Amino acid sequence: MAKVYTRTGDKGKTSLYTGERVSKGSLRVETYGTVDEADSVLGEARAFASHDNVKETIFKLQKELWLLMADIASVGKEPNITPDHVTNLEHIIDQYTDSLAPLNHFIVPGDTQSASFLDVARTVVRRAERDMWRLSENEDVHEVDIRYLNRLSDLCFTLARYEAEVK
Repeated sequence: MAKVYTRTGDKGKTSLYTGERVSKGSLRVETYGTVDEADSVLGEARAFASHDNVKETIFKLQKELWLLMADIASVGKEPNITPDHVTNLEHIIDQYTDSLAPLNHFIVPGDTQSASFLDVARTVVRRAERDMWRLSENEDVHEVDIRYLNRLSDLCFTLARYEAEVK
């Protein structure tokens, strides 16, 4: 098995997926790092989810986040995330929302462990979206990736409600 360390980042540089060496402090690296953080929090939510359909949905999202991170860590490549991914998130949101009562109040996070992790995931995804917008001010990004993050935060909110409300 290869060693987990490479020592190539010891001087503050890292390689993008497409091979370019950039500062570990670059906004591009920060952005895909924030998506990676969201992936980890979604893993916590999945570990504590009380509904199998939520666990399955989160697992699929986690796999898509690797595609998104590859998009962010690549320069000059076509996106892995497509408009169909965004549309699919909208369909999933609608399916879960159909099982919920109409929302007529603010929600205080913390009703269940899984819902709490989903609320944290939502806020991390929102931060990733803000990072992407800042990155887009100076570098090329795929607009579909920003839309994906926006819908993903909505889905995290919806899944948190589902975990808290559906018995």
